Amino acid sequence: MEIKLLVSDIHVHLHVKPDHEVLARLDAVIHRLGLMENRIMKELDDLKVQVSATRTVAQSAITLINGIADRITAAGVDPQALADLTASLKSDDDALAAAVTANTPAATT
Repeated sequence: MEIKLLVSDIHVHLHVKPDHEVLARLDAVIHRLGLMENRIMKELDDLKVQVSATRTVAQSAITLINGIADRITAAGVDPQALADLTASLKSDDDALAAAVTANTPAATT
């Protein structure tokens, strides 16, 4: 006895008319998502710039602080050298305070 298989493919096509209201809403959502992405990317870029500036200020402060002991030792007991060092440290202190103030966000209430 010989058995034969019959194989067939069935294809179903469903045709749906587009709903223009739904498509318009989807377009609006896509547009808003694009705007949000652009805003977020700008905020991220701004944050990267601020982080870089903060690191620069912090590194400058570390360099200044680490060098104070060497500068005091180098001045020794010479009154003029000590006066010059005092003036220099005051200037550095003022610059550091200005940088901290400039990079400190205003308090919110």
